[in-house]
Amino acid sequence: MRAQIWLIFLAPLVLLGGLYAFGLTIPVPHLGRDYVVRVLLPEAGDPVDLPPIYGPQDRTRPLVVIDAGHGGKDPGASGAGYREKDIVLGLALALRDELVEQGGIRVALTREDDSFLVLEERPEIARRMGADLFVSIHADSAGEVEGVRGASIYTLSTRASSEAAARFAERENAADEVNGVRIEDQSDAVGDILVELSQRRVQQTSAEFADLITREGRGVLRFHPQERRAAALAVLRAPDVPAVLYESGFVSNPDDARQLTSPEGQRDFARVMARAIRIFFARQAGA
Repeated sequence: MRAQIWLIFLAPLVLLGGLYAFGLTIPVPHLGRDYVVRVLLPEAGDPVDLPPIYGPQDRTRPLVVIDAGHGGKDPGASGAGYREKDIVLGLALALRDELVEQGGIRVALTREDDSFLVLEERPEIARRMGADLFVSIHADSAGEVEGVRGASIYTLSTRASSEAAARFAERENAADEVNGVRIEDQSDAVGDILVELSQRRVQQTSAEFADLITREGRGVLRFHPQERRAAALAVLRAPDVPAVLYESGFVSNPDDARQLTSPEGQRDFARVMARAIRIFFARQAGA
């Protein structure tokens, strides 16, 4: 009981001491006077810290940003005792390690743990880092439908490309650089056209990379019968970064889930994807 009484009297003093230590300012009226403790806060609009880059520090080396979908309070699809956010993080880390071990390519991850990211933040991280390629990894679910399995690769659809280009131009107010072309001081109409043309080129390049994944994965990875798809996915809508969304398999299929979480399955995925990435960058360098 005595300890509780002391706690009641000491708690406000401890709180004020902590606030003072951190420089917090609060008015404390006492005998007609105000005592104020000041704190320095970061300026509004400061950008969120970007993730670390692994591999060579030479900025002329290509940079791939790997995005493990979902995370934190968003588990993604679930089934057979597995969660999408866990499966795709394991695949993303395996791919990072494979690329770093082989050398020559810089690698960053949008998340390396069970963190939550807003969907729009993911491609924006790639844009801000000046990435040369963006790979978003996910896993699907067929619900109660049995026997559905295999990976598929999504790229941005033509219609979605036009819609996303218009939104991007509007958001950036034509005061940005896209694919090395400065669109600042252009009219809204010209800015929209430049972004649209840029995204069409990026869309074609993304499709070429998707073709490489399927080619290099033949006989190693299990693909869905409809292995290539196009959709209006927000995570693919950066207008100046080639991007694919790789649906690694079906969480709802126990065989797929076990394969994707096994060391052998993660190694197969990492080797195939790393090989496709290297070929892609080699082709871009020779273009």
